[in-house]
Amino acid sequence: MPIELKMPALSPTMEEGKLARWLVAVGDTVQAGDLLAEIETDKATMEVEADQDGTLSQVLVAEGTEGVKVGEIIALMALVGEAAPIAERPEPKRQQAPEPPAAVEFRPVQAKAAEVQAPPQPIKPIALPSGVKATPLARRIAAANGIDLKAVSGTGPSGKITKVDLGLPPIVPAMRAMPAPSAEPASVNYAPPPDVPHTVIELSSMRKTIARRLSEAKRTVPHFYLSIDCNLDPLLALRQQLNADLAETGVKLSVNDMLMKALAVALAEVPDANVQFAGDRLYRFERVDISMAVAVDGGLITPIIADAANKRLSVIAREAKDLAARAREGKLKPAEFQGGTASVSNLGMFGIKEMIPVINPPQGMILGIGAGEKRPHVVDDALTVATVMTATGSFDHRAIDGATGARLMGVFKRLVEKPIAMLA
Repeated sequence: MPIELKMPALSPTMEEGKLARWLVAVGDTVQAGDLLAEIETDKATMEVEADQDGTLSQVLVAEGTEGVKVGEIIALMALVGEAAPIAERPEPKRQQAPEPPAAVEFRPVQAKAAEVQAPPQPIKPIALPSGVKATPLARRIAAANGIDLKAVSGTGPSGKITKVDLGLPPIVPAMRAMPAPSAEPASVNYAPPPDVPHTVIELSSMRKTIARRLSEAKRTVPHFYLSIDCNLDPLLALRQQLNADLAETGVKLSVNDMLMKALAVALAEVPDANVQFAGDRLYRFERVDISMAVAVDGGLITPIIADAANKRLSVIAREAKDLAARAREGKLKPAEFQGGTASVSNLGMFGIKEMIPVINPPQGMILGIGAGEKRPHVVDDALTVATVMTATGSFDHRAIDGATGARLMGVFKRLVEKPIAMLA
């Protein structure tokens, strides 16, 4: 009996993926541990191994197919010694770019009188006397409900009959039926301007996931933001000294390495900010795992520096460099980018003065880092020029109060301006 090979769940949140490439062909004999296919998820491209010996007898999902659901049968394999029909390998499905959605034409909807519950026996409309003074709306309502306007006294201008005089419930213009709101509102597909040349770009699995998660975060998480200016000169001076001492080891600390360490130590000092909201409870973490935002082709991924508060700066630098390189190559393991208790997103290298990031659910906060720039600054009650950096924390107000977020930002500022404390 053939063995069914199914689309694996390569992460707890994976719902579908792209079968990027088959690494074996129909008729090939494989052993347990051999690589079968490459699967592209929303975060990385990973290889799937065979868990037993056999012969690939039929491919049911061609390489290049997107949107393959977890658990869907992708191929059949015959056991060793088992006779199985060898099917021809199907041609990869060619996905055609969808035609841009037709432009939606908006037309004013003519208001109609609301239906009024009729009595048990239908009443035939009667002819309206032409000599009666009544508003057009009152005439329509009277006709629809069989009301004799001659028997109605008007209270409008010059004795004109209005809808109020008919003694009926307030009339509400009829409206088109609207779908019931759902937990996941459908995205709106706007047609492009008709006369502008353009290229249709299909969203990758990563971009679809980014769009869904960030939309969910802004829609469901009550953000509040706290910004603080930090004198970066002491940290830059310490970095220069440490890099000189580490030159023989090949390790070079970046500013971002030191800022991640500062946030991790600050979260360890203010544990009420190292939390996650979970409906009717909070999770307060006893370890600080920092997710660092790394830009990759087509999106963003957040590899994790685990236990960052207790790691030496040189270790953080090595791990961050390795994780960022493998993130850009799509070679991270799920455990290396799933989880984290807080995030750092740094756009300072692009000259951005202030960065206000969106929380990465289900985390409770994220720190946005801007560029260090020369600004007037007060040091020891004296006005001077310093390298000043603006840091902005985005907090989930369901889990973190304003005062708690302020304490965290204050500790972060202290560690940046007196960075030797990070090494204590």
